[in-house]
Amino acid sequence: MNSHRKLSYAIAAILGGTAAGGFATAAPAADSSAGSDEIQEITVTAQRRAESAQNVPISIQALTAETLKQLSVATFDDFVKYLPNVTSAGYGPGQNLIFMRGLSTGALGTEGSGTDANFPNVAVYLDDQSAQMPYRNLDIYAADIERVEVLEGPQGTLFGAGAQAGVVRYITNKPKLDVTEGNVNAGYGYTSHGDPNSNVDATINLPLIADTLAVRAVIYDDNRGGYINNVPATFTRKNTDLGLYYAGGSVPPGSPVLSNANQVANAINPVTYQGIRGSLLWKINEDWNVLLAQSYQNMNAQGVFYQEPVSTDGVPLPDLSVGLFNPSYDKDRFENTAWTVNGKIGDLSAVYTGGYLVRNVEQQMDYTAYSRGNYADFYQCTVSDVPVYHQYGVQGPTYSCGSPSAYWRDVQKNTHQNHELRLSTPDDWRTRGIIGAFWENFQVDDNTDWFYKTLPNCTFTGEASCIGDLIPPPNATSTNPNVRPDNDSFFDDVQRGYKQYAFFGSGDFDIIPKALTITAGTRYYHFANTETGSDVSGFGCQNVAGPCTNGADPLNPKNLSTTYSGFKSRANLTWHVTPDAMLYYTWSQGFRPGGFNRDSTGHLKGPDGLDQYYVPQAFTPDELTNNEIGWKTEWFDHSLLFNGAVYKEQWNNVQLQFFDPASLGNLSFVANGANYQVKGVETQVIWRVTHGLSVQGSASWNSSEQTNSPYLVDNNPLSVNFGKPILSVPNPYGTIGSPLAQSPPFEANLRVRYEWTLSAYQAFVQLGGQHIAHSLSVTGNVPTIAPTGSTHQAFDQPGYSTYDASLGIAKDNWNVSLVGQNITDTRGLSFISASEAIETQTVIRPRTVGLKFGYKF
Repeated sequence: MNSHRKLSYAIAAILGGTAAGGFATAAPAADSSAGSDEIQEITVTAQRRAESAQNVPISIQALTAETLKQLSVATFDDFVKYLPNVTSAGYGPGQNLIFMRGLSTGALGTEGSGTDANFPNVAVYLDDQSAQMPYRNLDIYAADIERVEVLEGPQGTLFGAGAQAGVVRYITNKPKLDVTEGNVNAGYGYTSHGDPNSNVDATINLPLIADTLAVRAVIYDDNRGGYINNVPATFTRKNTDLGLYYAGGSVPPGSPVLSNANQVANAINPVTYQGIRGSLLWKINEDWNVLLAQSYQNMNAQGVFYQEPVSTDGVPLPDLSVGLFNPSYDKDRFENTAWTVNGKIGDLSAVYTGGYLVRNVEQQMDYTAYSRGNYADFYQCTVSDVPVYHQYGVQGPTYSCGSPSAYWRDVQKNTHQNHELRLSTPDDWRTRGIIGAFWENFQVDDNTDWFYKTLPNCTFTGEASCIGDLIPPPNATSTNPNVRPDNDSFFDDVQRGYKQYAFFGSGDFDIIPKALTITAGTRYYHFANTETGSDVSGFGCQNVAGPCTNGADPLNPKNLSTTYSGFKSRANLTWHVTPDAMLYYTWSQGFRPGGFNRDSTGHLKGPDGLDQYYVPQAFTPDELTNNEIGWKTEWFDHSLLFNGAVYKEQWNNVQLQFFDPASLGNLSFVANGANYQVKGVETQVIWRVTHGLSVQGSASWNSSEQTNSPYLVDNNPLSVNFGKPILSVPNPYGTIGSPLAQSPPFEANLRVRYEWTLSAYQAFVQLGGQHIAHSLSVTGNVPTIAPTGSTHQAFDQPGYSTYDASLGIAKDNWNVSLVGQNITDTRGLSFISASEAIETQTVIRPRTVGLKFGYKF
């Protein structure tokens, strides 16, 4: 190796050393002795064609099956740390919003999200099946997965609404017609400060008719031990509680003190993934084939995945601890039926694909801390109107409060059906094209109940100090028409959805064959949004014998229906400077659907005593435009890969979700208004340093800022300030120059792997590290209801670093490895929130060490 080549390697290593996990993070071949030391090529379908990731003019991060195995990851929470321009915010497995390139306004609570939350701006796909749902990523267990593709930047032309900021695609392995094969994997290990972990999965591929029919199936069971402890805690009412109006303004004598003694336990948050997937491939002839696939998964997450720095009584809690008063869990299961027909019509390739996804979620979480918040005391405290006489005269009203125990339960059912037809020209034509049609029907039924009523039910109308039972109103659609339980204080019973159809097309023209290509595409979309049902509260049901609908807000009479249509487009210019070096420019647009708020009540009294602000009944789509210059290069006989991109993204009319009980009412809502700009750089290096030694790294740098400050505007035509900004409260949209949430300015990871032959064995050792800088939890300026002294919902989430290590050995069809993750036991906080009325810190899993076994046949 000459000195110039050594210098080039050193420079590349330095560039990659500040970098992380990879846009096409293919691991080098495990057994490089069988071939050269070239970096493995990855084939992706990001442009609805099978092509090398190095030829696609967008930023792609692809985790292949081999990479997933080497990283020992299987869930989104496992592998997100290896995707340096991807972040998430949420409360645990399947309870996250996914963000790319810092395009995030943060997250509130998952309760009621099926009713009132906006849609995510990153789409999740299982093969060709769209699987988005507000605030709940479909946490697909990565067993027998060919690769996970992460497409960054707007993908609205080919993937439609929901792919505004990007797409996460799980691509499954398909049946093979000509081979019988399978594998079994198992593991066992421990979680520091918690319980053991175990996993097993098995895959089989069987040809049924030679070169004609084959089946493939995978089954898995992964049990991960808990590490959060529910420690002894109490809830004692205080005169500083925000909600004491119905208690006379101070804590009544004799108010009960709540203890969680019956809920105290260690390691309360185990999670289990269990599932099976089967697929059938039928080769009809040389031109046509049919693929059918059926998937089932059941995820059962007990407890909570956050820690509380202090209890509801303000007592500091130990590390990895909470003080919960009611059981908490999240049960999330889905089944998906998918089909694909591939064929040829003359020179054209034809693909018809469809899917039907059914997802059922049942979640419950403790909400006792809310009993310190506004309005909670309406359901828990009362005053006696009966005068009491004694020797000194008439005694005044007597106030009393019941138990502050509270929790919420959310039951959601999501159905998602879509169909797509595509026609494309051969890949070797100088002018290439693809056209398609798409149809989708999305529906989510949300039933969220908040249980914090501890006043008794009324036995007759007019009875003092009671609240009647709740029931949906007769003029509203309901999925649960029954009378709610006695302690139910408020509920949503809402059906929400949309139907859309779209037509899209994209064309490529080689200005200079194999050197200079121009691409242009567009998508016409038409959305029809609807929402029915009702939200029902106990307000108006005081002293009323149930079932009571006085506090109901039926949505059906409002005829909530909107349509949106238009075009979203993209353009690329690609220049292959050499066969191994490509430069590109990409301009692309993305969007996501609008939706509805539950009510349009007025708030914020003006100088004339009239409400100045009415919650908008509907919110509209927001839009994203991306400008990106990138490069994809390979050097030194394909032993060094260096990719990167520089981009500027403009996000306009952004949907923001607000929850400000003191000023804007006790229902969260979404409103449009703010504009943001993101400027960023991302890089990636993969380097086969020598035979057996590889280095991989990638990084992202993002700078985001708010470019306008819209304010709430007086929208009451009768108000004297109509049309003017409302200055009586802090601007909830935030100020010009404010950064986006969940948008760390820097993320990086680096991984070094060495493989060698030891007699008849193949051995490896691997070291890796990841770093994520600090970020804000949410955007805007809305006061919190957390009792920890916070005056703003935006917490500053500190940066952190984690480290992983593994080593292993293989012989013939057997392999065994020892895997350690987060080996320094870093207490990284991925999300801080006050949505549960107390500060919660979603914490990454502590150190885990496990022994993994595998067998192939």
